[in-house]
This record gives sequence, structure tokens and C-alpha cells, in this order.
Amino acid sequence: MTSTKRTSRPIRRNRGAAAVALAAATALVAGCSSSDDKGDNPLSDSKASGDSVVVGSNNFAESTLLADIYGEALKAKGIKVSYRPNIGSRETTYGLLKNGAVSVLPEYNGALLAYLDPKARPKTVEATTSAIEAKLDSKLTVLEPSPAQSKDSVTLNAATAKKYNLTGKSSIADLKDIAKDLVIGASPEFQTRQQGLVGLKDVYGLEFKSFKALDAGGSLTKAALKKDAVQVADVFTTDADISKEKFVVLQDPKNLFGFENVQPLVYKSALPQKGVDALNAVSAKLDTATLLDLDTQVQNKDPMDVAKAWLKSAGLD
Repeated sequence: MTSTKRTSRPIRRNRGAAAVALAAATALVAGCSSSDDKGDNPLSDSKASGDSVVVGSNNFAESTLLADIYGEALKAKGIKVSYRPNIGSRETTYGLLKNGAVSVLPEYNGALLAYLDPKARPKTVEATTSAIEAKLDSKLTVLEPSPAQSKDSVTLNAATAKKYNLTGKSSIADLKDIAKDLVIGASPEFQTRQQGLVGLKDVYGLEFKSFKALDAGGSLTKAALKKDAVQVADVFTTDADISKEKFVVLQDPKNLFGFENVQPLVYKSALPQKGVDALNAVSAKLDTATLLDLDTQVQNKDPMDVAKAWLKSAGLD
């Protein structure tokens, strides 16, 4: 593996903290870089200098973990890498990829497609990839999807589930008559996304009492759910706190949240073939059980340490 000096950065133990990440976006860059990273503003649209591959992440811990895995896998092939962690939501990062300010970003195929084409309803992973490619900016491409999936979900706290006799076998549709009495919490973007309040109304007929803007399935969302400040929340299905806090994830029989395979989104001209091969090798070995285990480790360890350990164990370092 190529040796690079890396400035220490704070442990990001929870998936989210969008408000903090967005407010401190500029400061975060200085805390996460390779020796080739000049500490540019992560929201800048300036392209990377030289042949550096800029690996970015959205504003939640799983995205940061995956970005670290991608970046270190690229370094193992001798590729110069710099990091732009916690940039923001897809609404921001997609634009940075289009203009080349970010070279590689971990994405989720269903959510990316819903952003590009809210009306798309693919029936397979392969169809999802084809639909994405048909809508992507011509300068971008997606690489091979991994078997690992991490979905948005409609999740209840234990007290609410007990009150309405709902279990893990219950459906999102079972909220239709009671949603008017419930507060739902999620990231601000959840309000306007098809895979969010728009789709919950269109597909399941749900209209909630109110919406509380929190973070992307992170500490703010889970704390609000635990304290009953919200009764329903968008919590990612690979979050270990679901079991720990006895949260109840409702079934999605109409497949609103679709396929959510982890898949690299790439600015074509920035990534050499050996980089493509390296990221495809990562995807081939990353399954849902592994991702859940890595997410659990990130609650107590720095994502970079977790990423390096997994790459070594998978023979990809």
C-alpha cells in the first residue's frame, strides 16, 4: 500500500449529525486528508489538481466508512487519493461529481435512481443500474453494485409499536389510519424525496401529524425516536441500534425504498482502469452482513481504522 501521512480526525461514531456536518463542512476537510490534500473547501466546485482521485462522502457515518474503504483500496493500487468527508446530501454531492470536484462517491443504487428519476420502478438490481446509467450525466458512471444493501426504513420506537400492536411483520400500510397522530423524523431532504414523505403519501397514503427535521438516520434521529420526540423515523436497516433499542422496522411490501445496493459513483476521466478494478473488487466482497458488522464497529472506532482492518482481512490492502 502506498504510504501517505494522514492528519488525525475525530471519530464519527454515529450515522448522521447532518446539522453539525453542514455547519462545519469547511473545518472538517482539514481533519481528513492524505499528504496530497491541500484542505480545499468540500463544497468548492474546483477540480482536483494533478492526478489525485478525490473520494467524497455524504453526511452520515456509513458513507464516510465506505469512502474510507474505497480510498484505501485505491491507495493499495498506487493511486494518489485525497478525501472530502461529510460533504452533505446527494443534492450537493451529485453536482460536485458532475463538475469533477469529487471523483468517487459511495452511493446506494435505488436512492440514486430515485433522485435521477422519481418515477422509475425497476424490478432487478441490473435494471436499476441500467436505469441509472440512462439518466446519469455523461461524465459520470456507476461501477459494479455490491450485494450489500442499506435501506431507508419506516421505523417505530418500542412504545409506539406496542401501543398500536405493530411488529416487524407489520407493513408501512398499517400506519394509514394512525399516521395523523404520529410525528415522523428524518433528514430535511426526506420531506421532498420520493423515497421519503412524497412516496409515503403517494404509495401508502400516509399523512403524518408533523415532520421533524433531524439528521440522516444518525444520533439526532435515533435519540428523538428513543425519547418519543418522534414516534416514527427513517433509520437505516444496517443500524445496530435497531436491535439494541428494540425499534420496530415495518415491512415495505410495495417496495417504495427499492433496491439499495452500495455502488460506487465515479467521474469517468478521474479514475484509471486499475482504480475501477480495485473498487469492483471491493464491491464483490461487501455483503449486507459485513456492512452491518462494520457499521457496528464504527460506533466505537474511527471509520478509517475499521476500513483498513476490513481491507486487510479481505485481501484487498
